[in-house]
Amino acid sequence: MPTAETIADLHRLVGAQADDAVALRREIHRAPEVGHTEVRTTARVAEYLAAAGLEPEVRGSGTGLLVEVGRGDRMVGFRADLDALPVDEPRGLPFASETPGVMHACGHDVHTAIAAGLARTLAAFEDLPGRVRFVFQPAEEMVPGGAVALRAEGVTQGLEALLAFHVDPSQPPGTVALRSGPITSASDRIQIELMGPGGHTSRPHKTVDLIQAAARVVIELPAYVQRVTDPRHPVALVFGRIGGGVAENVIPTSVEVAGTARMFDLDLWRDLPQILEKAVHEIVAPLGATPKVSYERGAPPVVNDEAVVRAVAAAARTIVGDEGVVGTEQSLGAEDFAWYLEDVPGALIRLGSAPADRTVDLHSANFVVDETCIPTGMLVGAAALIELLQS
Repeated sequence: MPTAETIADLHRLVGAQADDAVALRREIHRAPEVGHTEVRTTARVAEYLAAAGLEPEVRGSGTGLLVEVGRGDRMVGFRADLDALPVDEPRGLPFASETPGVMHACGHDVHTAIAAGLARTLAAFEDLPGRVRFVFQPAEEMVPGGAVALRAEGVTQGLEALLAFHVDPSQPPGTVALRSGPITSASDRIQIELMGPGGHTSRPHKTVDLIQAAARVVIELPAYVQRVTDPRHPVALVFGRIGGGVAENVIPTSVEVAGTARMFDLDLWRDLPQILEKAVHEIVAPLGATPKVSYERGAPPVVNDEAVVRAVAAAARTIVGDEGVVGTEQSLGAEDFAWYLEDVPGALIRLGSAPADRTVDLHSANFVVDETCIPTGMLVGAAALIELLQS
């Protein structure tokens, strides 16, 4: 656990960086960019890091970067996401988005500011017991997310552990919410096309009634999956789109249903495409429809490593006290941070950010944060990374 002297040093160093980190957050918030277009954001973060003598490595496309601080054989990591959402922001904030239809409505600007400020803080910390690799990732909100490409480039190689923050507008600032095991679910896309010869609605017995077949899929598929999988590991299979047909008296030749599958169990996540393929064929076979099932991986569930969570909790208590470290519920929302955890143990940490004057939610046009979460995140992040390097 970091010593009292170490904690005092971190408070001093974070105090020197906090205002600049908040200013960086506001600058990024004012000029948001959606996934795979974060060239300006990346360049600004690189400039911010280089001003402190660091040597950030911008990725080939100009979106996303890496930077390492410290020396030694042991290395842990910290990941932040850069992208904004296609949401139009009201003009209430003095640093509101100046890009029509784009807004940081999920706190990625906060995550980036914390990571950049944290990198500068640890670069100035004289007794860092190893190295820390900071990963600034594009396109977390996309499918596939930016983590897929960075993982393929080897950003997890050499890491013993990896951390990430996500602001939590349900918790007050000054709190850190932790959970071992699954904390967010997988989220995958499913598209099912049903095909048949078509025909007249007066003679459904002469053709394949694809509307009926689609209705059966929507109603029966979730129950089928629950019946053939472990009931201790449920699947949220929900359809958001159904389409087909052009007239009320014409049975179409094609109908499409699409939705998402969400679950917390990694083994089930790996097996589900084959389960769904078999299930759809069995449901529509009696009706004569020909199905085509397309399954697109979004992200696995984030499964927090117990030992990493324990280390983070111990370090966080030195910053926010016992009362500031709380438990948290699972969320059916997805996070592509999960892809990195296929290679290295880690933890997604929820950081209290609720403003005092309103109730907000992620992805809302009215989303705001209490910016005191930024220095809190820098302090907790620094203490946790040092704890992991020492453990």
